[in-house]
Amino acid sequence: MHVPPTSPSGSCFADASAARQAIDMALPMIERALADPQVCGSGFLYIVVMDPALGPAEASFEDAVLHEHAVGDRSRWDADYGDFARGKARLAWRLGRDGQRIQGAQPHLLRAGETLLRGGVCLDGIVVGVSGAHPWWDEAFATAIAANLRALAQSRHAAARERGELVARR
Repeated sequence: MHVPPTSPSGSCFADASAARQAIDMALPMIERALADPQVCGSGFLYIVVMDPALGPAEASFEDAVLHEHAVGDRSRWDADYGDFARGKARLAWRLGRDGQRIQGAQPHLLRAGETLLRGGVCLDGIVVGVSGAHPWWDEAFATAIAANLRALAQSRHAAARERGELVARR
């Protein structure tokens, strides 16, 4: 009897609640910066955080998205920042590297239909795509969120070890 494979569970320590917390920690900086036209002309931003334990070999892009967050009134958007951020996250997720590196030095890795925009980062396997600000600011915000998520996962890991846990648990 054939048993269908179960879907992978994703990261134990960098889950959806940690992704939301990582974004919440960065939002004061982001919201303040968005008021500056040299950072962001529109005042809108969209964020996509990927599950670091689910790569393209284990899950579809949609199943690997941990959390998405919009900053600003979406009804006033002048472009689909969500679609742009998902494209940036998808590219960084597929290749496991920053969009800046791909767009600047490795465009030969691009497939038809993939984004030509910067703004996706991959920090120690944590992928975050951001769109709405100038590309260098999208990358700064994405890096801050990824670093927050990494720290939260490390903190959760340390707490599990302190409790004497020998295996990762949900």
